[in-house]
Amino acid sequence: MIQEDPDADLLARVGEHDPHAVREMVTRKLPRILAMATRMLGDRAEAEDVAQEAFVRIWKHAARWKVGNARFDTWMHRVVLNLCYDRLRGQRGQREEPVEDVADAVDPAKRPDEQFDERSRGDRVGAALARLPARQREALVLHYYQELSNEDAAALMGVSIEALESLLARARRSMRASLIGQGDAKDML
Repeated sequence: MIQEDPDADLLARVGEHDPHAVREMVTRKLPRILAMATRMLGDRAEAEDVAQEAFVRIWKHAARWKVGNARFDTWMHRVVLNLCYDRLRGQRGQREEPVEDVADAVDPAKRPDEQFDERSRGDRVGAALARLPARQREALVLHYYQELSNEDAAALMGVSIEALESLLARARRSMRASLIGQGDAKDML
């Protein structure tokens, strides 16, 4: 049985086209949607387009949402992942260039050399993440960056928990191998 959905009331208000509810939904969900899409796509502008399309879909489907079928967050993650995969399929053959990570802004109190080291390390991790096969990248993003449990991430991906753990293990090995060549792996994984 599905647990009570913490977004049910807000979603009902969005379905009634309450502008305050829409603003609250965007405030509540945009950072996670944008972070996930940026990590999946490696491109902030593309991620913003995905986030915008995700909110259009939320707006369109909110009035018809059936409480109890699935949690809203699960559906929202699936929509964002599907939109990312659509864009990745369109980019096949193009080399993905990593972009600045949106996770945390650099602390302005840090020294310039520390800021450079952090940014450089983030760029290398982003590049290693972009080189992973899409399913491994999805598993890492859902588990580590979106902080979903193995059970929730596996359900969202439509795989067993064992299959998710296998994807995570392969992804970590690939990331480690990629980062070892750059001297970063021991601090990262």
